[in-house]
Amino acid sequence: MQATAYTYDAERRTGSVLLDDGTPLPFDTAAFDAGGLRLLRPGQRVRIDVTGEGEERRITLITLQTF
Repeated sequence: MQATAYTYDAERRTGSVLLDDGTPLPFDTAAFDAGGLRLLRPGQRVRIDVTGEGEERRITLITLQTF
């Protein structure tokens, strides 16, 4: 799934993305570390892996989207 980086806290390595429908979805340190990223800037296109449904939905991996 693709999304756009919305917020990022470099100290905690956490943040949120906006799904293509505008829904914000947070990610935790484990999801950020799983993608091997070192930095993330708001506005960058990212690829995310998500598990769960509804309120239980969470990002398990976040990486940069490459074309």
